[in-house]
Amino acid sequence: MAKNKEKQNPQKTGIVKITSGGSADKFWHPRFWDGMTVGAWIKLLNSARWRVAPYRWPMAFIVSGLAINNSFWALAQRLFYGKKIRDVRLVGEPIFIVGHWRSGTTLLHEYMMRDDRFACADTYDCFAPAHFLVSGPVFRPWVKFLMPNKRPMDNMVAGLDRPQEDEFAICALGMNSPYRDVAFPNGKPIDEEFLTLRDVSDSDRTRWLDALEYVLKSLTVASGKTIVLKSPPHTARVKTIRERFPNAKFVHISRDPYALFPSTVNLWTKLAKTHGFQNPKGGAELEEKVLRNFEQMYDAFCEDVGEIPQGNLCEVAYDELVANPVDAMERIYRELGIGGFDERRNVFEDFAAAQKSYRKNKFELSPEIKEVIKTRWKKYFDRYGY
Repeated sequence: MAKNKEKQNPQKTGIVKITSGGSADKFWHPRFWDGMTVGAWIKLLNSARWRVAPYRWPMAFIVSGLAINNSFWALAQRLFYGKKIRDVRLVGEPIFIVGHWRSGTTLLHEYMMRDDRFACADTYDCFAPAHFLVSGPVFRPWVKFLMPNKRPMDNMVAGLDRPQEDEFAICALGMNSPYRDVAFPNGKPIDEEFLTLRDVSDSDRTRWLDALEYVLKSLTVASGKTIVLKSPPHTARVKTIRERFPNAKFVHISRDPYALFPSTVNLWTKLAKTHGFQNPKGGAELEEKVLRNFEQMYDAFCEDVGEIPQGNLCEVAYDELVANPVDAMERIYRELGIGGFDERRNVFEDFAAAQKSYRKNKFELSPEIKEVIKTRWKKYFDRYGY
């Protein structure tokens, strides 16, 4: 297993030690931006005034070339599938898995995908959201050989057909997204207001919802199934999502904040190193961003969650999902009114058995940062009993 050990100065960061798995960065690995059209790519570059570090110029050159190719395929998708995407009706109500980064949303998404009645946005869909319907049969067989076998930040299996965050798809479509900060991590935070969508214009919110609906409809055309999406930023957007999808269902997962904090710092550091166009500085500024975004996310979630109709929300804890995954999944199905669990119990049991060998990342925090976390995230500690 590949390991990466980093010792950081607690006077500067508060994280004493990180021991994490994940894939090493290789120049041939696909990047989140590889599926952008020319327009989306230029918008991303403009967001940071084209401040690409010299050592990343080759990667930027590759993305630029791919953007021309993507624009051609996006045009083909509009011609062949545009009307079908506009006219298709969703199959059932979409299900959104929400929770802070590193809370277990990916694991829960993987469990939900054991049910063959559901479909999701996989990695290729999210990397090429403007054209995956037409380009998938051509490029999937080749691109899969370029993928790392693990994610950059942990030991979760990576692959083109694995469930992925639709936020990457929305970003690749050229929408404003805080994930653009991954590309350019060293300047002023990019699109932070789009985390909650509270302080953006009505037109920006409508465009964002249009992009989300486009993703959902495209996936429906591809699969003909109920779509299950997973994206941590959606935790802060429940109200906005329900403006377009009032009967959407939500599964929220919580986790020990002392585990969430260092794991999220590690997440952004690793993603910026592997997918960014600058060498990330990290340190105290990154930790402050994690603290601040958490507060923004759960201020919004706690305000919105009470408006979700009964039967459309289930909340689980990460420890519950890991310790008793089949029971946790049965409760989710029951509380959301999803039938047919007993007929599928065996597939959940098989997947749970396969997870027993998984090795988690390990982190150590200084007493000072623990006190900061406890103070600033007090509402979360109290709400979820940590």
